[in-house]
Amino acid sequence: MTEEKVTNRWIMVGAALVMQLCLGILYAYSVVRGPLMKEVGYTVKQAGYPYMASLFFFAVGMIIAGRWQDKAGPSKVGIVGGVLLALGAAVAGAMYKDLGGLIFGYGVLGGLGVGFAYVTPIATCIKWFPDKRGTITGLAVFGFGAGTLVFGPLLSKMIASSGIATTFYTVSAIMLVFVCGAAAIFKVPPAGYKPAGWNPPAPAPGAQVVKTNYLPNEIIKTSSFWTLWFLYFIGAAAGLMIIGQAVPIGVEVAKLDKATAAAGLGTMALLNGSGRRFWGSVSDKLGRTKTIVACFVLYILAFVFVLPNSNTFMLWLVGVCSVGFAYGGYLALMPSLTADYFGTKSLGANYGYLFTAWGVAGVGGPFMIDFIKTQTGAFTNAMYITAGACVVGIILTLIAKPPKPVAETA
Repeated sequence: MTEEKVTNRWIMVGAALVMQLCLGILYAYSVVRGPLMKEVGYTVKQAGYPYMASLFFFAVGMIIAGRWQDKAGPSKVGIVGGVLLALGAAVAGAMYKDLGGLIFGYGVLGGLGVGFAYVTPIATCIKWFPDKRGTITGLAVFGFGAGTLVFGPLLSKMIASSGIATTFYTVSAIMLVFVCGAAAIFKVPPAGYKPAGWNPPAPAPGAQVVKTNYLPNEIIKTSSFWTLWFLYFIGAAAGLMIIGQAVPIGVEVAKLDKATAAAGLGTMALLNGSGRRFWGSVSDKLGRTKTIVACFVLYILAFVFVLPNSNTFMLWLVGVCSVGFAYGGYLALMPSLTADYFGTKSLGANYGYLFTAWGVAGVGGPFMIDFIKTQTGAFTNAMYITAGACVVGIILTLIAKPPKPVAETA
């Protein structure tokens, strides 16, 4: 079946960008952390618990929503995600002075809401763009990375003018309208769909029909899945470690004051978002393997040569932006690799399973860099160790292969 209207599938991309921009508010929590500590009196560690919980339940939500979406369709699941996110923001607004209530609202409900909504545009767009998987996935998740640039300044102004509670209530309304509205647009392409002018690679004459679509309980039994899982974990952890500690690294290594280092975070966020768009597009031309290797190489250059020697603001900025740029690639490439390896029929559930690597990295990464710094006495030592892990990531990338072809069963 060919595409009836060329613009139909691009409507999905537009809805995906709107939704992902809204979901990017997850990364803007740092704007709320300071006011919470000042007004309520939370310690640094206490103020970080809601964010850590949101990352964990983001990954949990991906698993649940991925499986559900493959059966119920992306629209229903995305709308539920928007409702959960809106409810979480409302609960956080009403209970932000109680740490348990804040963790439940922002961390549990909000994290689940982001997880439910995040998977829907990715799986939907990949199915509509079999000819441009990397490019479209990169474009879709670009919004998630760029959301901080939109909501960071907005939340800061709202908190200053209206207070924390009103800010959370306003966020709740925004999520309800825009996330649910975007989700209502999503739909899967009809059976047999292919874009006009594009044909999938034809099998060789007489070749055996092999399995191209795998279920979640099938992929976890393959070495292909676990190879992807560990390389995803390394790529995500390496980026999140530095992104989460960019300001302290600037203070310790580059001898910057906190205000100067914080001023560079917007540029890093921009490069993070741009990396998703760039690497996704590059992977359609060079292939996923070469592109992931390039991301790991960029990490290594930053960890070994730039950040440890960043004795000026510009060197530090180049280092953290390089890390952010490379990190963005994994968010764009791994959904495409999941589709390449395991097919698109159960893509939502399959990527949900693979995304647990990001969830573990998101929760464990900050602990890992803190532990290494505590044990060795400097952030630079953590960078060298992480560079070594990236070498392992390159090896895993080079040996990663799709599951061994097996005959398709009826």
